[in-house]
Amino acid sequence: MDAVALALLSAFLFGAMTVVLRLALARSPNAEQGALLTVAVALLVVTPFVLARRPAELDLSELGLFALAGLLAPGGSQLFFTLAVRDAGAARTSVVTGAAPLLAVAIAFLALDEPFRAPLVLGTALVVVGGVALASERTRPEHFKLVGLLFAVGGATLFALRDNFVRAVSDDTVVTSVAGTATTLVCGGLVILLYLLATQGRAGLSVPWRQAAGFVPVGVLFGLSYLSLFEAYYRGRVSVVSPLVATESLWGVALSALVLRRSELVGRRLVAGAALIVLGGVAIGVFR
Repeated sequence: MDAVALALLSAFLFGAMTVVLRLALARSPNAEQGALLTVAVALLVVTPFVLARRPAELDLSELGLFALAGLLAPGGSQLFFTLAVRDAGAARTSVVTGAAPLLAVAIAFLALDEPFRAPLVLGTALVVVGGVALASERTRPEHFKLVGLLFAVGGATLFALRDNFVRAVSDDTVVTSVAGTATTLVCGGLVILLYLLATQGRAGLSVPWRQAAGFVPVGVLFGLSYLSLFEAYYRGRVSVVSPLVATESLWGVALSALVLRRSELVGRRLVAGAALIVLGGVAIGVFR
């Protein structure tokens, strides 16, 4: 499976995860706890893949680089993302998160010396226009809070930084993609755990099992999405993979309309925004 297919698979899984996360937060609105449970379950999903692909030698210093990436995502990003889904809803968070390629491609051009190609820029521009369509919508659900979109922007920024960081170290490392995935999850989980303890104390670790169970499918989808994402970055450039991953916006909106229905108020402008993001991803895939 090549980088394009893996990126699209990651996008679908992430879009589905966003909708399932919204359902889990309806039972347990503590976003910080939800973020920690999501990462913990994802780590359990990734572990068998790590054991199956253990390298003969392991460079701890190189693993440290992936640990640093984990500070960004899922450390900070999953906190922002979960708060965004809670306050802005699954569909709108998906569309805003889809704007991450604008940042990722810009960083790749400047820091990683990736080739400048007009179709890549066009695709990224379409993603941004999709975000503008979201900002201009007039009808929003009752639970919507504007701060949720700000959380989504914060998460998207950290996603973009993480993507370039992983791509920068993936070419010259003996660390496998699955080992890199697991390392970022461990470090990211520790960041969320420390934040939870600092803001809520030990009481923040107490979650009724029925509420915690709702985050199990969230973590499974998240873990599989992360595995696909890292494998894609090991095989392709940021300017190709990141915009394709942005098609998670389409899945997030479509599944929100199908599963969450009226609670998300998926209107024409929201659909148009998601469609523009998908067109941007197609432009990247066709002219890569």
